[in-house]
Amino acid sequence: MLEAGTKAPDFTLLDKNNKEVSLSDFKGKKVILYFYSKDNTAGCTKQACSFAELYPDFQLKGAEVIGISKDSPASHLKFAEKYQLPFLLLADPELNVIKAYDVWHEKNNYGKKAMGVVRTTYIINEEGVIEKAFTKVKAAENPKNMLIEL
Repeated sequence: MLEAGTKAPDFTLLDKNNKEVSLSDFKGKKVILYFYSKDNTAGCTKQACSFAELYPDFQLKGAEVIGISKDSPASHLKFAEKYQLPFLLLADPELNVIKAYDVWHEKNNYGKKAMGVVRTTYIINEEGVIEKAFTKVKAAENPKNMLIEL
């Protein structure tokens, strides 16, 4: 995991509409950047729906919410439409950004070891510096906790 005080690695990824989005597009705004495993899984859906519910509150605080997983733009489109997610979901199938943010690790799932995304959330300030970093977050509580942290 990247530490607070570190310059957040810039990136350009595709959103659900195959439009390029860069972190640098949000200079001057706070960004809640969260990494999750997979669209339409129980924990990831709870987390995304909670971010969606609180999204107006994040906007009132001048923050943008961005979720990143290794899913495709097409998967993100279906996920966002199904749950009416108003914030950005970005696709990182090559794992470039996921690895740059150090959230790709070996995980133990029911005794089976495999590489995967460790659910992690970063608060990035207006200058593009990581203000706070949270690893192994609880999906359902993460959005509410991030709003409190702002």
